This record gives sequence, C-alpha cells and structure tokens, in this order.
Amino acid sequence: MNNPFESGHIKNYLLLYASVVVIMILFFIASTLFHDVDKIEKKVFKDQSLKSKLQKNEVQKEDKPSLKTRLKLMDKKY
Repeated sequence: MNNPFESGHIKNYLLLYASVVVIMILFFIASTLFHDVDKIEKKVFKDQSLKSKLQKNEVQKEDKPSLKTRLKLMDKKY
C-alpha cells in the first residue's frame, strides 16, 4: 500500500473533503433562503370551559368520603 502523502494523492483527499464541506454549506444556505416561516397565532382558550371543569371537580371532591373514615389505625405499634 502506498503512502498518500508521498504519492501525491493527498490533494485528491483534500479536494474531496473541501467539496463535501462546500456542498453542505450550499444546502444550508438554500434551506434558510427558501424556508418560509408562517406567523404562528397565539392559542386562546375559553375561560368558561375551564371554570365549568373546576366546578365539576369541586363537586366530585365533596361527594367522596374522606380517607379518615375508611381507614383504621392499628392499636399496637410494631
């Protein structure tokens, strides 16, 4: 196998590397130039639906029995 530094093939490797870098730069420039960004509208949620959901959750919490009545602690500690 020949040493590429001695045989003069190193120029070919450098040209290949430089051409790949140039192609990557050109694709980056093309993608930034032709990429149109649409204006994004701010999302607005209805306040009324949020309030109704909160009220439903409050009603459900009131209907549930508390954990203290369902649980019994042991008389003796171990």
